[in-house]
Amino acid sequence: MPGAPSTDRAHAVAQGVDRHEDQLARALRQRLLVIGGGWAGLAAAVRATAAGAQVTVLEMAPQLGGRARSWQDEAGAWRDSGQHILIGAYRDTLALMRTVGADPERLLKREPLTLVDPMGRGLRWPRQRHPVTAAMQAVAGHPLWGWRERWGLIRWGLRQIARGLRAPSGWSVARWCEGLPPAVRTQLIDPLCIAALNTPTDTASAAVLMRVLRDALLGGRGASDLLLPAAPLQELLPASAEAWLRSRGAVVRVGARVKSLSHEGRLWRCDGHEVEAVILACSANEAARLTQSLAPNWSAQAAALPAEAIATVEFHAPGACLAAPMVALSGGPAQFVFDLGQIEGGAGTRQGRYTAVASAVASELARDGLETVAQRIHAQVAAQVPGLENAQRTHAHADRRATFACTAQLQRPSAEIRPGLWAAGDYVDGPYPATLEGAVQAGLRAAEGAMTHNPRP
Repeated sequence: MPGAPSTDRAHAVAQGVDRHEDQLARALRQRLLVIGGGWAGLAAAVRATAAGAQVTVLEMAPQLGGRARSWQDEAGAWRDSGQHILIGAYRDTLALMRTVGADPERLLKREPLTLVDPMGRGLRWPRQRHPVTAAMQAVAGHPLWGWRERWGLIRWGLRQIARGLRAPSGWSVARWCEGLPPAVRTQLIDPLCIAALNTPTDTASAAVLMRVLRDALLGGRGASDLLLPAAPLQELLPASAEAWLRSRGAVVRVGARVKSLSHEGRLWRCDGHEVEAVILACSANEAARLTQSLAPNWSAQAAALPAEAIATVEFHAPGACLAAPMVALSGGPAQFVFDLGQIEGGAGTRQGRYTAVASAVASELARDGLETVAQRIHAQVAAQVPGLENAQRTHAHADRRATFACTAQLQRPSAEIRPGLWAAGDYVDGPYPATLEGAVQAGLRAAEGAMTHNPRP
């Protein structure tokens, strides 16, 4: 099977600017307003600034980063908004980090893909192997699978290759996986689906999951690696991107919620700003509010996106060490526990700290509340993870609109809303689910569209 070039080298941002140099030069010094300073907004702002636009970024929160940022709690301690997982196939995200001076090799712990239970049993991809060879070795070495599970997965994989590694449009992951042995479904497909799409397999889009798996397994060496944040999320992109933008003349304002947006002639007007193009890189709800009178159909589609929630519970247990930096849990509500000390490495500040993540828990949070869900996660961790039987729960946090539910029949809003007005965000129509890579790709596409399709000032 053909493989792509190595994914551990930057290419997308810097080469993308060169690739579109002739087109983007037409819009030199175009005034561009980016509403929203999350990863999509920052990607758009960096791409447009590199191409010569006069960029202003307005972010309603007190700091940049969107849903992947660090924040201060009541005691003044810095915490991450959630535990994020990247993979080596996130080429645009890694390239963007390098462009603004955030070194992925220092800020992310790179590990071969590992899906093991708290006892260390499961799939372990070998290091430095071709992704397909590594996958075959991992399947062959699974200590809990017999010949039925291995042969069942191989036959299913061959069927996917015969289909061109594309799942039929409109199929759920559950339908796509019919015929797989139950152990393969629960120990491989289910955790991959919930980690990538934050949507249960019964309703999740098979086509979107297949795209992520195809990029990871066939994207060259390192594409399937897990990249776990070894530093606060603010250091991964927001802080470096802000400094990079300011040093090149861009205006960045935080704590600035946009009140209104209007269009007259060739100009867009927004809270005192007059620009030739606007990129809405805010949440789907905010984008829907600002476009309600400008593009009613687009606004309604954005507002109707089904939201899904993620709950994060932090623990403290000095001296404990998990079987891997990330281990999978069975049952629910949580799916994974992360050993932050292992991820940080050395004698860092996160030794003895652990985070459990429960994805797709919107209904549970709405019904029972965060405290009850956190208690269930605590009991689940204590019962399943050696060394965390008596762990102290130190914090619980829930993002009730963490992502959209990436269902099989979902129609996502388009990137171009109307001439001169673009949307960027992980919810915008594209090949990826609600991930950092999806957000970054949407930001890059919106910047290119706004810069190349709009008239010069």
